[in-house]
Amino acid sequence: MPKTIFHFFLFTSVYISLCALLMIWQTNQLLILRYPQTTFYYFVFFSTICSYNFHWYLTPGTYLSSSERIRWGARHRTLLLCLSGIGMIGALYFFWQLRQYWLVISFSAVLTFLYSAPKVPHKAFKWLSKIAVGKTLFLTFVWTYVTTLLPALIADLHVTPPVVYFTLHRFFLIYAICILFDYRDVEADRKEGIRSLITYLNTRELNRLYYGILLLAAICALRLLPYTTTPVLISLLIPVAATALITHEAHHRPSDYLFYFVLDGFMALSALLHLISSW
Repeated sequence: MPKTIFHFFLFTSVYISLCALLMIWQTNQLLILRYPQTTFYYFVFFSTICSYNFHWYLTPGTYLSSSERIRWGARHRTLLLCLSGIGMIGALYFFWQLRQYWLVISFSAVLTFLYSAPKVPHKAFKWLSKIAVGKTLFLTFVWTYVTTLLPALIADLHVTPPVVYFTLHRFFLIYAICILFDYRDVEADRKEGIRSLITYLNTRELNRLYYGILLLAAICALRLLPYTTTPVLISLLIPVAATALITHEAHHRPSDYLFYFVLDGFMALSALLHLISSW
């Protein structure tokens, strides 16, 4: 029973949706944003449920796959489709309440669709799979935009050093985590014709890029020191260090729990630490 509940929590994307909310909460706190936060939380939660379950519904599944998530998805395809529909209804309902911000919100919807579009079984979308590094960048951009820039845009916040440094810190951290996912999925992506950095760079070049990106994430966090407290700064650096330390494990033991629970959780780890420290 505990395993069944955990799989439902993880594989229906409830977990990653809650991670998104934590990240938005941290953005609101660090940048001191004022806007309809509760409505936006609901909108992002349902949008994430919709997009992720739709993505996994489109992912080819087999009961014989080595991936626990793919096997679970193959057994629960109807559930994934229903959750995607429920997520869409909820997202549209809360989008209507935020309709005055329709332009900046619509941009996030386009980015989200671009990530899953290559999986849509229609030739009109297959060309997206040919775009180099598209998979990695689309996912990084949408997570950074929705959890960082979009709240600032809705709050009509001007561009300031904290906005720039925090956005870049989050972008580089998420990008590094996405590279680990690409490294794990390289064979599956090649079979589907989806290109990414892994298909272009050798291992040495990729490691240089990967650790360089983590270094940039740390530098951008350190640049926030004049604008935040030391505990918050430490909370931003911990996920960077944790991602670097888990790299070898991610390369050699690519379990679903490591990627979809631990690594996905690293995106929201600093927010969780920030929340705990603020109590």
